[in-house]
Amino acid sequence: MRLAGQPMLRHLALAVAAAIVLYLITLELSPYNDFQVAQIALYAIALAGLSMLTGVNGQISLGHGAFMAVGAYTTAMLLADRQAPLPLALAAAVATGAVLGVIIGIPAVRLRGPYLAGLTLALAVGLPEVAVQFRSIFGGEEGMTVLPPVPPAGVDGERWLSWICLTCALAVLVLLANLMRSEVGRRLRAVRDDEVAAQLSGIRVGATKVLAFALSAGCAGLAGGLLGLSTGIVNPGEFPVSLSIGLLAGMVLGGAGSLVGIWWGAIFLVYVPQWATSVASGLHLSSGASSNLAIVLYGLVLIVLMLVAPRGIQGGLGSLARWLQERRKMTGTADAS
Repeated sequence: MRLAGQPMLRHLALAVAAAIVLYLITLELSPYNDFQVAQIALYAIALAGLSMLTGVNGQISLGHGAFMAVGAYTTAMLLADRQAPLPLALAAAVATGAVLGVIIGIPAVRLRGPYLAGLTLALAVGLPEVAVQFRSIFGGEEGMTVLPPVPPAGVDGERWLSWICLTCALAVLVLLANLMRSEVGRRLRAVRDDEVAAQLSGIRVGATKVLAFALSAGCAGLAGGLLGLSTGIVNPGEFPVSLSIGLLAGMVLGGAGSLVGIWWGAIFLVYVPQWATSVASGLHLSSGASSNLAIVLYGLVLIVLMLVAPRGIQGGLGSLARWLQERRKMTGTADAS
């Protein structure tokens, strides 16, 4: 009963339980599967921020791949040039992503719908080219090498990476879950539901929107830093426009605004490109068709999902659970009569 009335204690208890379960699972996985777990965890961080921005605050973004790129380059530069500690490098990735989110969020206050999507899409297209133009700083198209974190004795590098990513993901989810239950979360939802009513009630609509962008971009920056650690290299090719589109598709698939549903979207983002590569090789498609097949699959999955479960997988599971509960009640009433 105490946990039910204390969101922080409840979320921490759930996070600890999840950490124990995930720890036991990773002990049984192969190094490659541990690497995939790390990928799922870092994509879950990016999707959590995007879900808060779109599902809770009502702003759309097609540029979260650019925020991830900023975080990845920040982490790579600090680890390579300055030999900074890993926690400091990841914290800097969050900060740089949040700063860019503020810069983009200020003009985004006056934009809605396709205009806001166009602004963020332009960011996703143009920002990776900065690394090409400033080759001496960012390494150009070849990119920058990121040294993987050194694991403790007796622990595989992939398993250690998965533990780092899972720890960051659980910490982010606990913070966002508590944020959504706080006054800040209520302001975010009020702005999403009716901006005029929110402003009349004393909420600063513009500042709330910028805050949502900053928080979401900070999560993407952290995910980008972890992505650089997992791949070992950061270059413009790691952050194409398809990454931003895939993040939006994964967020919708899991359920916009659901911090549980983002795990479905993260799994989707990790495995769909692999399936697309297998299908392309089986059909002997050209390299151009193979590179775009994942985007086609994203679109097909979204079309089917919008027809079957408009609120995403998590929303569909919730509706199914309620239907089964009602059926059980009806069956119990019929048996009693």
